[in-house]
Amino acid sequence: MRFGLFIPQGWRQDLTGIDARDHWKVMHGLARWADDGDVFESIWVYDHFHAVPEPNGEATHEAWSLINAFAASTSRVRLGQMCTCMAYRNPAYLAKVATTADVISGGRVEMGIGAGWYEHEWLAYGYGFPRAGERIAMLDEGVQIFKQMWTNGTATLQGKHYQVDGAQLSPLPLQVDGPPLWIAGGGEKKTLRIAAEHAQYTNFDGSPAGFAHKSQVLRDHCDAIGRNFDEITRSANYNVVIGATQDEVDDRIAWIEEHYANTVPSKAPGIAEEFRRGPLVGTPEQIVEKLRELQGLGMTYAITYFAEAAYDRSGIELFAREVTPHLR
Repeated sequence: MRFGLFIPQGWRQDLTGIDARDHWKVMHGLARWADDGDVFESIWVYDHFHAVPEPNGEATHEAWSLINAFAASTSRVRLGQMCTCMAYRNPAYLAKVATTADVISGGRVEMGIGAGWYEHEWLAYGYGFPRAGERIAMLDEGVQIFKQMWTNGTATLQGKHYQVDGAQLSPLPLQVDGPPLWIAGGGEKKTLRIAAEHAQYTNFDGSPAGFAHKSQVLRDHCDAIGRNFDEITRSANYNVVIGATQDEVDDRIAWIEEHYANTVPSKAPGIAEEFRRGPLVGTPEQIVEKLRELQGLGMTYAITYFAEAAYDRSGIELFAREVTPHLR
């Protein structure tokens, strides 16, 4: 099993209380820690403009700016976004942005891409909020533009949503045919069909039952178009709450509730309960058992999120020391 690590960027209230002058120090410090080790294959950021669980003005750093900063300041880890919203940037432009990051990083960019969902930020930034089918159609057309530009150095598409006519890209990405495509989302009729056609990686529901079901839907789409299902690496995102004992786990859950109470007090108890119900919550032994179950279902790439990462690395270190050796 392979592992990725989310870097706190504020979106999930995970830089609260830290002075803005220190944000990069915190983010860069954790990225360098991951880069210096050999546990985490990749580091990840979210592509959002407004905080969750509500747009309350908390820090939310822009994804591709961070990708380029990490590209220039790390040397080993791969660099991903979970996931870039296609409609937030023209896809021909985005193909060039990703290519520049790929060159800066020496060929370490992963291209996470999805249709987008956060209505408040769509409307606030003037993108409108098309119905889901239109957003997914934009994803499909944008991926076609990516693949043309990354393989041919030029793209032409007269689509319903995007029109490009000889858009040029030079140089090409360092990775042959461009950064690997991670198509995120579990929409069964369209998103997983697009993933079957284009993705090297998928990212969807990480619960055992949900993962098994989405995997079967993806397999059906692959069979329908004649693609080898096993060519696609299936990943999922996980909130990790780990402690050497159950008391330590409970203490971390209590910290999460107290932390969220600083900015979203009415939602803090529900958020803490949501963390508590996640698959990767418990002692190292319990988490290893759950990951082995998921691995048996074909989940071979876990992208991990630790709510306390900006303030306390002990949970990440425990996970790296006591969990990953049993699965890597």
